[in-house]
Amino acid sequence: MLSKSQISFVKSLHQKKNRKEQGLFITEGIKSINEFIQSDYTVEAIFSTPHILPKLDNLSQKIKVQEITDTELKKISTLVTPQDILALIHVPKKTNIPAESFKKTITLVLDGVQDPGNLGTIIRVADWFGFKQLICSADTVEAYNPKVVQASMGSLSRVHVHYVILEDFLAKNTRPVYGALLAGDSVYQTEFSNEEAFLILGNEGNGISESVQRYITKAISIPRFGAAESLNVAVSAAIFCSELKRNSAK
Repeated sequence: MLSKSQISFVKSLHQKKNRKEQGLFITEGIKSINEFIQSDYTVEAIFSTPHILPKLDNLSQKIKVQEITDTELKKISTLVTPQDILALIHVPKKTNIPAESFKKTITLVLDGVQDPGNLGTIIRVADWFGFKQLICSADTVEAYNPKVVQASMGSLSRVHVHYVILEDFLAKNTRPVYGALLAGDSVYQTEFSNEEAFLILGNEGNGISESVQRYITKAISIPRFGAAESLNVAVSAAIFCSELKRNSAK
């Protein structure tokens, strides 16, 4: 049985300021939790309904596991329809981005992406195409927002998300910088090969900010063949990532 203080504590992690203060975030669902268990993340505690417990993989004795009822789960879940199990995960300590992570690859960079679902989907896309690092501007939505974590479907356990002052980060950079802009050259006619570079995707409504655009060395775009006004940024990320990998496989 959950105590009132436990319920209050877990519910407090629904808020960004409390996640930051406690250094913990929430993930829900057996698939996501198993992937975090198998990753470099540290799982603090698991709250589960009885029938789902046998599905946990490689459970360490250090992880606190508590059986709870469906009613209790509803009280602490961030979801309208809870997924039988919830875990508290430690936010990793901020470290410098390893220089070797940029070698022989194009790294995705996000400038001001605000929608949690979009960021979570982009993390999942990055994981699918084998991108291990994701650079985000300071005003991009927090990666440990419950909606981001859910949308990533466990991929957050493998993709390292870094928050930086983007202008400062790019000012120190000597690699090519591709920017997703409407007036850019077609991505289908751009040769990427295996060069080390960055690809910037911008805010859902405003695109890449002017202060960041000045660092772009080549603008690229996804050509439109129909009548739609725009593409969702996560959809755009998937198309760009696919083209990057197709190009590098030549």
